[in-house]
Amino acid sequence: MKIALAQLNYHIGNFESNTKKIITAIEDAKQAGAELVVFAELAICGYPPRDFLEFSEFIELCDNAVKEIAYACVDIACIIGVPTKNPRIEGKDLFNSAYFIENGKVSQLVNKALLPTYDVFDEYRYFEPSVSFSCINFKGHKIALTICEDLWNINDNPLYTSAPMDELIKENPALMINIAASPFSYNHDDNRYKILSDNCKKYQLPLLYVNQVGSQTEIIFDGGSLVFNAQGEMLDQLNYFEEDIRIYEFNGTEITGHHIKEHNPSPDIEQIHKALLLGIKDYFYKSGFSKAVLGLSGGIDSAVVCALAAEALGPENVMAVLMPSKYSTGHSVQDALDLANNLGCKHETIAIKAAADAFDSMLEPVFKGLPFNITEENIQARCRAIIVMAFSNKFGYILLNTSNKSECAVGYGTLYGDMAGAIGVLGDVYKTQVYQLANYINRDREIIPQNSIVKPPSAELRPDQKDSDSLPEYDVLDKLLYQYIELKKSSRDIIAQGFDEALVRKVIAMVNKAEFKRYQTPPILRVSPKAFGMGRRMPIVGKYLS
Repeated sequence: MKIALAQLNYHIGNFESNTKKIITAIEDAKQAGAELVVFAELAICGYPPRDFLEFSEFIELCDNAVKEIAYACVDIACIIGVPTKNPRIEGKDLFNSAYFIENGKVSQLVNKALLPTYDVFDEYRYFEPSVSFSCINFKGHKIALTICEDLWNINDNPLYTSAPMDELIKENPALMINIAASPFSYNHDDNRYKILSDNCKKYQLPLLYVNQVGSQTEIIFDGGSLVFNAQGEMLDQLNYFEEDIRIYEFNGTEITGHHIKEHNPSPDIEQIHKALLLGIKDYFYKSGFSKAVLGLSGGIDSAVVCALAAEALGPENVMAVLMPSKYSTGHSVQDALDLANNLGCKHETIAIKAAADAFDSMLEPVFKGLPFNITEENIQARCRAIIVMAFSNKFGYILLNTSNKSECAVGYGTLYGDMAGAIGVLGDVYKTQVYQLANYINRDREIIPQNSIVKPPSAELRPDQKDSDSLPEYDVLDKLLYQYIELKKSSRDIIAQGFDEALVRKVIAMVNKAEFKRYQTPPILRVSPKAFGMGRRMPIVGKYLS
């Protein structure tokens, strides 16, 4: 039996596009001799559809798409993810389901049992968990079909009290198929590989696993669909960060025609680079935008964002606006110009001194000679935001935010100033990782000027200002932040590792007090296991650790 895995990039709620893409894949798989083609979790509507699921019309459109897809399933069957109505009054109104379609109609149905509610997931908000389990049958083979999380309850600290495969194995299936929407983070491919391999070893069955690819606002799906033998050894892996369709031969016992392959994931920074490119590209394409604007300071953060945007969207679609203040150094302006020229993107220079001076003059009667402080610094940052937003309004550019995760964490940024934007490109990338990204971007030639990489970072909002005036050195700060944010360590635990106690308490207090700022920032492209945004939900007025 020939089975095709279709790893596709879906668009949430775009039923016309998704259905066309799915039917094209069915036809291509059929032409290549496949008898069954497998699509991802909630492929019909895209993942995560969130509160779209609460609209009855949305579910009707899903049903209509299924009918159209079923019509194409002649001489080939398909497995596809779709939300379905719960026929019982009790419980949630919907199931997260997989349809088995053959001979032009839905013939079998599988519902997801384990509904994640951690990090970016909130499935129990919408779906009822399945409590009944049975294999699907096709061409004389029993297939244990599961949906994403249903295979993840296998580690030493299970989140759930049962595992669907423990029930399905009782029917003596010959093959496992898992359809998924498994988001990217730079370490998730290793976890995913181990979980899936462990399932094969436990149940002594081969596995075909298909994942989504593409970005849905802040959540990025990396693809990397997998094929394992019954011993948990990898036989094949589909491409990362791009659509891919491949066909496999199942002889009733094993996947044949493939040799065992080593699991050799790409370096983290290479994965982050590809994920950010995909995140930018899909945010613009799926939102109907094409042109980006950003403030280009000559510093490393804006340089990296500009380089990523130029690669993702084309340099002709990127406008870099240089907005020097009276405190900006000549080399910073030159570094920004050099980058724009290296990339070939559009650029304009608009000095903010006149605007900042005007605000100072307007406010002088109220401030009555009070000394220069963060107020005047923030005014400069907000002058810049007004300028780039003027470009956005006048020319249809979408503003890219350039704040990094270290700054977002401790609140080192100006609300309605440099924290403005439609999408946060580096908000889940620590400052030390931004340097790694810059060097990776320069791997073949110098794109980002070396001076932007080696000079001490500065907001340049007062004379001789440096980030280190307000923050610990980033190599120390980022390690501390990682312990608190990603690993969720307490101040006591972090201090026990050898970090200075006063520094730990100061930094954690800064993180907690900046929560109100993060609530007002744009969605951030998620590349780590714990990103700011929907995956990290903290109270603004909470007292704990502040």
